[in-house]
Amino acid sequence: TLHFVSVNQILLLLLILTVCAILYNKVHKAPSALKNEAVDLESPQEMEEEIPVVICAAAGRMGATVAAISSIYSNTEANVLFYIVGLKNTIPHIRRWIENSKLKEINFKTVEFNPMVLKGKIRQDASRPELLQPLNFVRFYLPLLIQKHEKVIYLDDDVIVQGDIQELYDTKLAPGHAAAFSDDCDLPSTHEIVRSVGMQNTYMGFLDYRKQAIRDLGISPSTCSFNPGVIVANMTEWKNQRLTKQLEKWMQRNVEENLYSSTLGGGVATSPMLIVFHGKHSTINPMWHIRHLGWSPDTRYSEHFLQEAKLLHWNGRYKPWDYPSVHTDLWENWFIPDPSGKFKLTRPDS
Repeated sequence: TLHFVSVNQILLLLLILTVCAILYNKVHKAPSALKNEAVDLESPQEMEEEIPVVICAAAGRMGATVAAISSIYSNTEANVLFYIVGLKNTIPHIRRWIENSKLKEINFKTVEFNPMVLKGKIRQDASRPELLQPLNFVRFYLPLLIQKHEKVIYLDDDVIVQGDIQELYDTKLAPGHAAAFSDDCDLPSTHEIVRSVGMQNTYMGFLDYRKQAIRDLGISPSTCSFNPGVIVANMTEWKNQRLTKQLEKWMQRNVEENLYSSTLGGGVATSPMLIVFHGKHSTINPMWHIRHLGWSPDTRYSEHFLQEAKLLHWNGRYKPWDYPSVHTDLWENWFIPDPSGKFKLTRPDS
C-alpha cells in the first residue's frame, strides 16, 4: 500500500503541474497574442489615453471657449478630446467656428445641455444675471453628460492654459474623493491681489451664516473656500456618492430659504459645491489655477509671475474679450477671430 500511495501522489502532483502549466500558458500567452494584434490594428495615436476636457460655449462668450481650446491644444502633445457643451441654439455657431479655423484638427464632440433640468432650482438674482446662465451649472451634471471616462477635466470658458494639460490631468485624487479644486488660500502671491480688491476667500463670503440651515452644517465661516472653475473629477466616485443629487438638493433649498450670501456675485454655482465637497476634495497645484484676473480693471499681477503660471482665470466681471480688463495680451495670443464675424472683441478703439 505504501508503494501504491506514493505512485498516486506522484500522479496527482503531475496532474497539478500539468494544470498549472496550461493555466500559466493561457494567462501569459493570450495577452501577448492579443497585444500584438492590437498593435497591428490600432495606430499608436489611439493607444494613448484620451484626456476629456469639458468646456461650455455660451452665447455672447464663444470667443472665450475658442481661445481656451486653442491654448490647450497648442501647449500639449496629449490626445485631448474636447466636450463642448452648449444650448441648442449655440452649438451650430461654435461648430462652424472650429471647423472653419485652424482648430479644425482638434478632436471634439458637442453636447447639448437641456436647461429644463434646472427648472425650479435657481433663485433669481438681479445683481449679476449672467451668473444664472444655465451653462454655469453644467459642472453639476458631469457624469450625465460624459459617459465613457473615469477621469474628466472641467474648465470655465474664461481661462487660458499655458502649461501641458497632461500635467493637470495627472492630478492625484485621494481615495474616496470625487474632485480636486484649487483652495482660495493656497498662493501667497495672490493674497495681495485678494486683499487689494476686497475679495472673499472664505465660506462666509458665499454662505449666509444668519440662516440656521447653514449653521447646522457645522462649517466654520473662516474655512477657506475653493474655486470650481477648474475641476479634475472622478466620475465613478461622483456617481457612487450621488453628488449631482446632493448639489440639486442645495440648489432647491436655496430657492426656498435663500441660503447663499448676497454679497458675492459668484455664489450661485459655487455655494452648493462648497457645501457638498466640504472636507471631501483633493487639491490642484496652485500654479494650475491663477485666478481673479477679471476681478478689477486695474489690479495687475507681475509679468514674471504670469509667465510661470500654468493656467490663468479671468473670474470676475472684467473679461479679457471686453473692455476694460487686464492682461488682455496674454488672452489674445490664443484668440481666433470668428469666421462668421458675429463675435467681436470690445476694444477702446473699436
